[in-house]
Amino acid sequence: MSIKVALIDDSAVVRKHLSALLTKAGMEVSITASDPLFAWPKLQADWPDVIVLDVEMPRMDGITFLRRVMSERPTPVVMCSTLTEAGCETTLQALGAGAVGFVTKPKLGLRDFLEDESNGLVPAVRAAARANLRALPLRSVASAETRAPAAAISHPAMALTTDRVIAVGSSTGGVQTFEALLRQLPRTCPGIVLVQHMPAAFTAAFATRLNQLTEFDVLEAKDGDRVLDGRVLIAPGGKHMQLRRNGAQYQVEVRDGPLVNHHKPSVDVLFRSVAQCAGRNALGVLLTGMGDDGARGLLAMRQAGARTLAQDEASCVVYGMPKAAVELGAVEQVQALSDIGQAIMDTLTRSAS
Repeated sequence: MSIKVALIDDSAVVRKHLSALLTKAGMEVSITASDPLFAWPKLQADWPDVIVLDVEMPRMDGITFLRRVMSERPTPVVMCSTLTEAGCETTLQALGAGAVGFVTKPKLGLRDFLEDESNGLVPAVRAAARANLRALPLRSVASAETRAPAAAISHPAMALTTDRVIAVGSSTGGVQTFEALLRQLPRTCPGIVLVQHMPAAFTAAFATRLNQLTEFDVLEAKDGDRVLDGRVLIAPGGKHMQLRRNGAQYQVEVRDGPLVNHHKPSVDVLFRSVAQCAGRNALGVLLTGMGDDGARGLLAMRQAGARTLAQDEASCVVYGMPKAAVELGAVEQVQALSDIGQAIMDTLTRSAS
């Protein structure tokens, strides 16, 4: 069955070329509109399977419209935005409000990008069409920026060793999911290293956003950064991040390199390094995402003595990466998103006793 797509963008050129790409891929572009106000009556008359939405448009911005859609008729939305510093923050707000994916439009060479079948739009729309919107932790839709962080899990302040590390991997749906996970954890928990599939320039804005919305010290990782209790290090887009041990301390190594499992950063690259240098002192967590990146790395962690968890199918936006890990035998515990934080702290406590 063909995927029915609505394309909302204020540029006629963008609408023309992206419509052609989607149609060529066997999808039906049933609605095109230059802004959300033009789009709304069309949507009500013939609701699509997926909406491709620009961020900055006249009369109503994409995020405001996204929130309206998610409150009135939740629908998979792929954001299509220009890659600027402001646009990064705006796109992250959109992901926090319920968008399940995004494609970045360059300011230079836009026409070539629009005509390039490998620009990422087609797989993003296909993934969105399969997304489980009921699993989205949309607490941020109601303006999470204005709320204090939720109460973290009650737990004794670090009866845990100081040389532990929590390694996390996520992809589609991970922006909202990882924020929800951080809100479950106490500020005193061991340092966290995260690979979230995200292009360059977005990870810095993502780190800034989480730093503002949670109690953690969240940073886009730089080569040599220490892994510390209460700190989250996010792999930079376009670079791989690995864990390294320096005496009794952990730090990260940030390097360029080839794509691994079609990704850079790659969860497998991080997890394998954690297996090698942390072993039983580590805990691996694989969250929602498309594909199988991280499955083999999580298996390596478990074989090295690390404890391993994966998000369950019902709470995943896309049950791809966790499913692959479960099928490999890499996962010790499968938990709903709402229970992962407590499972992490309980597991660390048992391991330390």
